Amino acid sequence: MRHRLANPALLTALAAMLTACQTPAPTTGPNRAALPTMERVALGASACWFKSGDPAFAAYKLAPELNSFTGRPRILLVHKGSPESRPLLVVQAEGSPSRLQAFGPMMSEPVAGRIVADVNRWSGGNKACS
Repeated sequence: MRHRLANPALLTALAAMLTACQTPAPTTGPNRAALPTMERVALGASACWFKSGDPAFAAYKLAPELNSFTGRPRILLVHKGSPESRPLLVVQAEGSPSRLQAFGPMMSEPVAGRIVADVNRWSGGNKACS
């Protein structure tokens, strides 16, 4: 029994239609889940706020709490001399994609705008300091 081959023009048209129906590949970027997001924020805060000797953060100490059983990894900023005191800043993430929150007394100070800008930049994968 002989099989007839389809018209080459028809095959080309079918291939073009199948290609047009395919979903585009997702863009690559940083993992947007809560833990990886907060890991990036903690690394940025450590490097840019503390290891750099930034005077705006000299009186504080970074206390990361990334292993959270509540599903909300977070970082805390506390007074350098009394780490057991209430945090002055809490930055936390929840969900996937993560929803970030920053709150505490430091968010009422002039440095609040910078905190928001830095956290947003680091959470998106940019490692630059301000």
